[in-house]
Amino acid sequence: MRSLSSFPQCRHFALLLAAALTAGTIPGSLAAQQPTLSQARTLTLAQALEIAERSSETVGIAREELARAEGDRKRARSGYFPQVNGTAAYLRTLESQFSALETGSDTSTAPARICREFVPDPSLPVEQRLDSLESAVSCSSSADPFAGFRNLPFGRVNTYRFGLSFSQTLFSGGQVSGQSRAASANARSAALGLTSAQAQLLLDVTGAYYDASLADRLLAIAEATLEQADTTLSQTRLARQVGNQSEFDLLRARVTRDNQRPVVIQRRADRDLAHYRLKQLLDFPLDQPLALATELGDTALVDSPRLAQLVANPGDTSTSTRAPVRQANEAVEAQRGLLRAAKGQRLPQLAVNSQFLQLGYPNNVSPFGADFVSDWVFSVGLQVPLFTGGRIGGDEDVARANLNQARLRLEQARELAEVDGRNAMTQLQAAEAGWQASAGTVEQAARAYKIAELRYREGISTQTELLDSRIQLQQAQAARARAARDLQVAKVRIALLPALPIAAPSPAAGASVPSGAGTTAASQPLYQPPTPVVAGTDITGELLPGVSGQ
Repeated sequence: MRSLSSFPQCRHFALLLAAALTAGTIPGSLAAQQPTLSQARTLTLAQALEIAERSSETVGIAREELARAEGDRKRARSGYFPQVNGTAAYLRTLESQFSALETGSDTSTAPARICREFVPDPSLPVEQRLDSLESAVSCSSSADPFAGFRNLPFGRVNTYRFGLSFSQTLFSGGQVSGQSRAASANARSAALGLTSAQAQLLLDVTGAYYDASLADRLLAIAEATLEQADTTLSQTRLARQVGNQSEFDLLRARVTRDNQRPVVIQRRADRDLAHYRLKQLLDFPLDQPLALATELGDTALVDSPRLAQLVANPGDTSTSTRAPVRQANEAVEAQRGLLRAAKGQRLPQLAVNSQFLQLGYPNNVSPFGADFVSDWVFSVGLQVPLFTGGRIGGDEDVARANLNQARLRLEQARELAEVDGRNAMTQLQAAEAGWQASAGTVEQAARAYKIAELRYREGISTQTELLDSRIQLQQAQAARARAARDLQVAKVRIALLPALPIAAPSPAAGASVPSGAGTTAASQPLYQPPTPVVAGTDITGELLPGVSGQ
């Protein structure tokens, strides 16, 4: 009986399979994907990191939080400086109680007398000079008894006011300094929050990129396995036709091929989901195809300028350098300032005020031509709280409780940061061990499969041996790809660790990632620093800068 290798068809299938294994992909699948790949957008990991930060809503929110904290800091510091305000106003009097002073009480029945201006003449005799003086006085008093009030501002129809006001708090009992201290600490905490958001985004994009690359690799492995199973089925069918294989072997080869098809479908769905996740982080259209250019097997740390800008000492796992611990320290500092501001309400407040006005009363609406008069006042005020019904004591209790709470959160952050740092180092060590352990396994499994396939063609091996070799090759390729993905993500996490938020415990880096769609550990903020309300006013009755009342 002639062996299967003597048939030209079998030799053709063997050459085709060898070419497919050497190339590491399937000619049929390449032909099917070529039109899509030609339209896909080529994307490297470094490009993805740059694009993600520009389009991230999370980073934008953190940036606006920093802008708001800087605004609060400026508002709190304004209490150290004088407050100068300018005013301008126009008043139109429609009806006034001083209207009678304008016309007198009997102008409708008595004609108005016209009095000429009195001009003394020294050349006249004394008697005539006295007569002219008495006549002038009598005329003015009888013609308009209210003439003396007409130049006063009472009841004027048109009034213009132009003024400047000045106020300066001289002593506030520490309220201004406490509010400024708290606002500055909150601004520094917001800056750390922005850095943490940027670092977390880099880690998320890195994980999503390598998840998508891993999903691509697992899909290629599944398609190659399907192609191998299809080739085995063709060989078994040909051998069955010439009588060298039984019907059981043919049925088994067909079932093996058919069982691989759902795996390919699942891998393709996982690939689509992983790409959707990456596109969502980059704000790309979900229908746009991507071609990932960064190789999954490249274990060198990604060269990203953003990583160096965010972290001064990449890979520093000390607790004191962690962003959450530094934010907790700033929260303690802020609460100390608020406690000082609350205590300062018990002390007297001293302020100076000054106001300068220019007043004009024109006969018409236009201010031009009016004679303006000045009004300038200066005051020094002292305000002492005598009885507030327990409000100040309540503010102190709230501020003191917030300070104690912030100290406990700081201690909690230190403990969690220490555990998180060791967890990250453990994951990196496990990923490196997994990568080293998988080295050479793929080549050995591929060589074993070629030998098993040759033995099966020659009829000296069974289909079970060939199937086992194929499964081992698929597992070795998948394990190598997952090890590469885990190693890259672990390296980036260690590099960004000083700026990253403290993450929840996650599986070890060497653990299996289902369907290639693994994600990085979700990070939850340790705390949200409370901002207690401390009510207080200065001597002018205005709220102190940075102080809000209820």
